Amino acid sequence: MARTQQLPRTARQALLTVTEPLEWETMPTRQPAPPATTYARAEFGAIESDFRLCGMDEVGRGALAGPLVAAAVILPLEFSHELVADSKSLSPRQRAMAATVIRAHASAVAISTIEVELINEHGIGWANQEIFAALAEAIDADGHAGDGNLHVPSRRVIHNLVGGDRIVPAIAAASIVAKVYRDSLMTRYHHETPTYSWSSNMGYGSPAHLAALRKHGAHPLHRTLFIRNHVKEASGIASCEAGGDAKNEKHGPDEST
Repeated sequence: MARTQQLPRTARQALLTVTEPLEWETMPTRQPAPPATTYARAEFGAIESDFRLCGMDEVGRGALAGPLVAAAVILPLEFSHELVADSKSLSPRQRAMAATVIRAHASAVAISTIEVELINEHGIGWANQEIFAALAEAIDADGHAGDGNLHVPSRRVIHNLVGGDRIVPAIAAASIVAKVYRDSLMTRYHHETPTYSWSSNMGYGSPAHLAALRKHGAHPLHRTLFIRNHVKEASGIASCEAGGDAKNEKHGPDEST
């Protein structure tokens, strides 16, 4: 059973939960990430089978609304499962089923969020670094591996790996945990404010989301600079003019992250 570590610099933490058993369904076409034994030996010099490799990944970097969410997961090096693959290759139902698998095999699971207010104040570049640094500090492991090529200032050694969710099962698991958690948040926000269809677009810049922004203006959950950069019609979004830091906000809407 996975345990939750304390996260000192984040707004929320949670264990991933599944409300009811789910029946098996068609497997994803993408192959699962292979066991991490060879990777851990090559990058961290791991020689023991009980080497604790912590995989980390984030979701929501390119969204117009909602928090940035990242997760950290420790799985056995020999772990591999056909549902624990790149989260973008899985359906929502498959991700929910994968969550059950991850929870059953992980020795640690942690979730961290950076709220919109902090993103607007400091920028998404800062948020990306901060969220991984917090997770690396919170999860005691023999090695930390993150998806992408982001440099994270940390006393921990973090190996960054482009396409890591296709190479290391713990990174793939972290992407699934983060995605499921963030989607649940955005669905809850949709029920509170259905105007922007967040339950379907998860805060990304879909045509319906952009049209609602132009018609109704911005919500406190919107990222100010992202809106200025990507909503072309200024009418109705005057509230977006405050906040943001152009030199830090380097990513726009991208539903892949």
